[in-house]
Amino acid sequence: MVRRIIFGTLALAPLVIALHYLVHPDESVEFVLAALALVPLAWLIGEATEHAAEHTGPGIGGFLNATFGNAPELIIALIAVNQGLTEVVRGSLTGSVIGNLLLVLGASLVAGGRGQLDRYSSFIAFGILAFATVMFLIPAIPSWEGDPDRASLARLTVPVAIVLLLVYVGVTWYSLRRHHTLHVASDEEIRAWSLRRAIVALALATVTTALVAEILVGSLEVFAERVGLSQFFVAAVIVAIVGNAAEHGGAVVVAFRGKIALAGEIALASAAQVAVFLIPAVALLSWLIDPLALSFRPVEIAALAGSIVYTAIVLFDGHSSRLRGGLLLGGYGVIVIAFFLAGDRTF
Repeated sequence: MVRRIIFGTLALAPLVIALHYLVHPDESVEFVLAALALVPLAWLIGEATEHAAEHTGPGIGGFLNATFGNAPELIIALIAVNQGLTEVVRGSLTGSVIGNLLLVLGASLVAGGRGQLDRYSSFIAFGILAFATVMFLIPAIPSWEGDPDRASLARLTVPVAIVLLLVYVGVTWYSLRRHHTLHVASDEEIRAWSLRRAIVALALATVTTALVAEILVGSLEVFAERVGLSQFFVAAVIVAIVGNAAEHGGAVVVAFRGKIALAGEIALASAAQVAVFLIPAVALLSWLIDPLALSFRPVEIAALAGSIVYTAIVLFDGHSSRLRGGLLLGGYGVIVIAFFLAGDRTF
């Protein structure tokens, strides 16, 4: 039933595109509709990727998941780079990491209740996130004075991005050897689509996502002004949640079915993947458009570091409960308030 409803909501994407080019509705309305349309598209990309992985095996399947699973966020970020919205790009990326750590994991624990997490795998993810945060300081600290988008900072970002991608490759290789597959078969096995059908669905969903993301980013400034929110807040909270829709829904559903360990793996692996794959990939690809410096603000670095330490403390013994999930959600609420109070950067 739920799958049918989600499939039905896919019709929202072509509707949004048609309204944009034919009717030209109010930009605030466009932002809301585009954000809603991206949710089923993110789900479709995740669904098609999972089906494709059934044919390609875990190695290529993992690559497909990394590439297409982050496609909505990557597309949103590159379109924002093209439009010169660098603060929006950085905010959506840090917001994505924090959202996976606190919001997704917290909601999963609340949905799943008592259980056992993979403590070893969890602390590998925390280690990766801590390393990435330290690396982010290299271009971030010099940006706290002067123009955060100056060319010298963009150049300083390149070696940082390369090191993070190398870490991603190494960790992915290690994880694939440790886990023959991260997908735990359920009692209700899905019948895999053909590889051709899965690839066609991926291609169509990615192209449609690009068109809808362009509408979303193009209307973000007006929406933020109309509702009285900073562009940074809209990017770090609203856009980050929309871009991670597939991981958000998937982790909570898996946890509700009693697979707490798998839900925790999804949330923590997604957070780590954004930090060491998506963020450096955006930084390097931006050189094809307009070089982006990873000039994260003090509030972003503090939120990242605080989220990592806080989550590690809450989950230190590897046990899950609804109370711990509530604590993580409470932590996310604190971050949301901090981002609201921070507003846009002034320099």
